[in-house]
Amino acid sequence: MSRRYGGSPAGTVISVIADIAALILILWIALYLFDANTANNSVDWVHNAANWLSGWSRDLFTIHSADWRTVVNYGLPALVYLFIGHAVATGINRN
Repeated sequence: MSRRYGGSPAGTVISVIADIAALILILWIALYLFDANTANNSVDWVHNAANWLSGWSRDLFTIHSADWRTVVNYGLPALVYLFIGHAVATGINRN
């Protein structure tokens, strides 16, 4: 795992956590756009995890289209987690 991400173990862990957080958010966007069954336990878990991860930015933008609102309000935190997580990991790897 450290070869793929490179650097120190701490940097690798931070990168992996950021990637998983972004993956959960992107997965929820895809499930929402494809009208996944929210009564399904797996879909419900992804939705709850995405809500928790995006709690700080949810409803930041009030776009009229529900699809675009979901993409923006869950996609923004995914990008932030990726950007900040990998920036921190890079900083740790330089030391």
